[in-house]
Amino acid sequence: MQKGVAARLAICLPAFVVATLLQTAAVRAQEFSQILRGYDIAPVHLNLKGKDWALVGLGSYLVNTTGCNDCHTHPNWAANKNPYVLSQQPGEINATDYLTGGRVFTTPAGMFTSANITPDSNGRPAGLKLAEFFIVMRTGHDPRDPPGDVLQVMPWPLYRWKTDRELAAMYEYLRAIPSRPDNGNPGP
Repeated sequence: MQKGVAARLAICLPAFVVATLLQTAAVRAQEFSQILRGYDIAPVHLNLKGKDWALVGLGSYLVNTTGCNDCHTHPNWAANKNPYVLSQQPGEINATDYLTGGRVFTTPAGMFTSANITPDSNGRPAGLKLAEFFIVMRTGHDPRDPPGDVLQVMPWPLYRWKTDRELAAMYEYLRAIPSRPDNGNPGP
């Protein structure tokens, strides 16, 4: 009986280790693919000086594929480059006003304008430190606002499920994009 258990363990343990290593390699390959894709789809020049190359690429992938541009860029598309108009495909993101805010929302709770999330003069996206960015993304509360205020339009209930690495990557990417003034052309 003891020999049977030991024999099964001798077979199962190496198999488990090999399966774990293969799975880890596949996960790394997938993330590496996302990092490279992030660089392919970044609509603006990135300043990589002093930044983590992998986090910037992954952050670009996450920011540019999860809809941040939909609310934080107004208008979303460059002039005559709207992909929803067949003759203007494949489309082109409005790089001039990229992530400078300006989208106006009217809700039962009032009117809200999306924030400029480009880096401030200190290189902080939307003027937030990393820990503050995590708070906003996980709770919907901007630490600069009064206690109890919660962002009404920001889809933080979805972003709160992002991992620490994913949120750190989004932050690192936002640190790498050009700093721009608030969108001077707000609208719906």
